[in-house]
Amino acid sequence: MTHLSGGRVDGSERLSDRSIGLEQEFFLVEESGEPSVRADEFLERCRESSEREGDGEAACLAPEWVKGVVEINTPPVHSLFDLEERYADNVRLALRSAREIGLRLYPLGTYPLPLRPAVREDPDYQVQVLTVGAERFMDAGRCAGTHLHLGLPDGTVDTESGVSPGASEESRRELLNLYNLATALDPALIFLTRSCPFYEGGTLDLAPRTVRYRGSEAFGWDGVYRNLPAVGALRPYADSPAHLVRQQFDRYRSWLAAMGRAGVDLGLFLESGGDLLRPAWNPVRLNRQGTLELRGMDSNLPETTFTAVELILSAAERIVREALTVTPKEGISTFEVSGDRLLVPGFGSLEGRLFHAAAAGEPDDPAITDYLDSVLDFAAGDGPRLEKLRLRRQATGRYPTTEGEIRATRGPRNERITSEEGLSLVLWACDELEGQITAPESENSPAGAT
Repeated sequence: MTHLSGGRVDGSERLSDRSIGLEQEFFLVEESGEPSVRADEFLERCRESSEREGDGEAACLAPEWVKGVVEINTPPVHSLFDLEERYADNVRLALRSAREIGLRLYPLGTYPLPLRPAVREDPDYQVQVLTVGAERFMDAGRCAGTHLHLGLPDGTVDTESGVSPGASEESRRELLNLYNLATALDPALIFLTRSCPFYEGGTLDLAPRTVRYRGSEAFGWDGVYRNLPAVGALRPYADSPAHLVRQQFDRYRSWLAAMGRAGVDLGLFLESGGDLLRPAWNPVRLNRQGTLELRGMDSNLPETTFTAVELILSAAERIVREALTVTPKEGISTFEVSGDRLLVPGFGSLEGRLFHAAAAGEPDDPAITDYLDSVLDFAAGDGPRLEKLRLRRQATGRYPTTEGEIRATRGPRNERITSEEGLSLVLWACDELEGQITAPESENSPAGAT
């Protein structure tokens, strides 16, 4: 493991035999904090800077479907130490390039003030806009997330069948247990990475990115995928590899039916690479790259992001190391180890009380704190970030979040946030990002949100 400034700390460096990777979306803003639509200019400057410096990192920066958001990703690596190193290198390149043309990177999950995204015309994005509806899908351009990829044994994932028919029994078992673990971790990742509490100039007393992106008919949250939960909501645990395969086909059929209702040309979908795994924007999904992708985290400050990543990897490592079978059990709301099984909350609790507590509950709500206590105890990692998380919980009775820090120190005077307050928050977050990425090791916090 490592501080983001590059210094190694105690702890096991190699977390598994599988590769890991990270993607984070960032809003581009002008030096004033106002939204920018200069993504193409920024990406070109990154390419020029990378060529000039000879590091080849520009390939790890990519456009998003709106011109005010960019994605920074890492290549596949095999340890948390390497993941942090590559992430920090790529973000530093992005920060240098942005500064050269008068831009900054805003790292939180929503922009706090009203924002009208500028949309690209790529077929892939147009299919989504037309199917979901232009106004509804616009909320996706007002949200930024972080995605962690867990590598799977070669040949496990197949774009035609979901799970490859030729995958070994051991590979299928590993996939099934990691998929169910990732599903059970969803409320933890939502809560721990809650970032900006403001959306379109107002405060919702909810986790804005989760609510506006994912949505929920049960709770009345009118997000992008509220009416298409098969392609955008958390899906139930998989009972078996065959069940996981059925989920992929059910989602695919749901998306094709939605396209048909919206009158979207199937040829446009196929042109955009419309295979079985393409129409999947769920918090946990099989990725066409052969990975299990966890998509439920807000974009956030680096230390908060890597606290969540360390938690995921520590839990996944224990599942694989101890050959535990992840077993949902109705009636419990915490993680419990029983022999060779990890008992996790049943899906009814997961998509009900725990989901609501993670996105809308108070920080000291026992529903979320007891659940998080059990997740942290199970992960049992020895890294300083997880240790700091435990100490903060013990000292304050709650878990720290970037959103909590903002509410405590930068809350608005009224229900609506003023332009001055919003821009001040944006620039604060930009400063925090740059400080955590570039600070000397002795000054860099070893754990999550401050």
